[in-house]
Amino acid sequence: MNAFFYYFYTMMEHIIELFMQVVFAIGDFLMALVDIPYYVGVFKTYRGDLSTAGWVCVILVHILIIALIILVIYLIYRGLRIALRFKVPVVEYEKMKDEVVRLNREVLKTQYEKDKILAMKVSEMGMQVNADLLDGVNEDSEETETEQVESDVPTIDVGELRFPRLSGIDQFYKTEYVAPEYDDTLNLEELCQKMRNFAASRLGLYYDLEIMKRLFASLGAAKLVILQGISGTGKTSLPYAFGQFVQYPSAICSVQPSWRDRTELVGYYNEFTKKYTEPDFLKTLYEAQYVEDARLVILDEMNIARVEYYFAEMLSILELPRDDERFLTLVSSQAASDPDGIKDGKVWIPPNLWYVGTINNDDSTFAVSDKVYDRAIPIDLDEKAEFFEAPDQEPIRLNYKHLMKLYAEAKEKYPISQQMLLELDKLDSYLVKHFRLSFGNRIMRQIKDYVPCYVACGGSEIDGIDFIFSCKILRKFESLGMGFIRDEIDGFIKYLDHVFGEENMQISKNYLLRLKKMGSN
Repeated sequence: MNAFFYYFYTMMEHIIELFMQVVFAIGDFLMALVDIPYYVGVFKTYRGDLSTAGWVCVILVHILIIALIILVIYLIYRGLRIALRFKVPVVEYEKMKDEVVRLNREVLKTQYEKDKILAMKVSEMGMQVNADLLDGVNEDSEETETEQVESDVPTIDVGELRFPRLSGIDQFYKTEYVAPEYDDTLNLEELCQKMRNFAASRLGLYYDLEIMKRLFASLGAAKLVILQGISGTGKTSLPYAFGQFVQYPSAICSVQPSWRDRTELVGYYNEFTKKYTEPDFLKTLYEAQYVEDARLVILDEMNIARVEYYFAEMLSILELPRDDERFLTLVSSQAASDPDGIKDGKVWIPPNLWYVGTINNDDSTFAVSDKVYDRAIPIDLDEKAEFFEAPDQEPIRLNYKHLMKLYAEAKEKYPISQQMLLELDKLDSYLVKHFRLSFGNRIMRQIKDYVPCYVACGGSEIDGIDFIFSCKILRKFESLGMGFIRDEIDGFIKYLDHVFGEENMQISKNYLLRLKKMGSN
């Protein structure tokens, strides 16, 4: 054992000796670094041989060395301050722990009080709640009669149902609903004309025929349409008028600034009441399974909260190619009393629904991301249409299957010409070369769907190309630096004149001129 101690002592002595040598070497280095007399002696040795350029270099070298030393000292000082700033004394740390424990107790106490208040409210509504929560709460209060709440759909005895509102829809459509007779003789152009006349004659709402063409063509190209522009131009009134025109009122969901996730739209399961909260949006999704009417859901002021937060899941589901794949999960399990339309805790999103979002671009709203814009067709409503004398037009009943048939026939009868597809391919190459932008597969698919539908609505192919190109491609220019694109805009306008003719693509050219004007301000 003594041999081991001698071995260990000799090894550690050598290591400590080497460590001390390093420490002394660093000390010698620091001492030598500030050895002013040595530097003075070197300077005296060579000063007689220095030329003018040499003196300049000597001064610069000394300035750099002094600056370097000051920088090192400053960095060491800043590092020590940062390290000491986050050092919490033990006493302060213990106080912080005690404060956290106290706050947790307060939170638990507040939660308990909230549960008791909620229990009283639920009890007054005639539902069963945990008796422990009601123990000692409002013992002397008199029983109150449950008020009957009126609803647009007859309700049933909710009992232990998790989805009382949706179950009421089941009963109504199974026992009382009678399917209407639909108008299946109208084409897309007639639908545009009749809806415009209906809005003017029956509702006092005036729109240009071009807006009607763009709306109906957009519904044939995407499930989400965005109406944007200044306030008072009829963004919400347009989809509202559509609902009145087809005698199936559009569901209006007013977006709130506090919306952060999907529960604001589709609801959530309340573990306390054992019920599922059923917002109007969910009711609309579910009810659409029972009817064949074409229907719009309005997301009013959709960018007053971040769209990609509360509508992201819906955007992904609507991208699925097949209608029978579009399901939205509500609960994790299936209950025997759940509504007929909920399978394995999921509700089907039927194909007879379209979604229209209205947007105000001002300081009180959020910018809409490209993820949303790329999946939607945006329509600008920048000015109010003028009054015109419209013939009286009665409302109709529009079957979504007939509408989808019209879209399918339009895409087959009015496909984009091969010459136009070739020009679009050249235009794509031009954008990549000069602006580093490309059409992309999704946008190209929307163009091929929109333009035939627009032609079937009474428009021309080149005007359809002009609109969809301006709202899907040129809109992306706003995210580019104005200094980057300003010098390219004049050349791009000349290119459009050369390819499509000076009399065409006016929407796109005006948009480019506005961008150029904004960049010069």
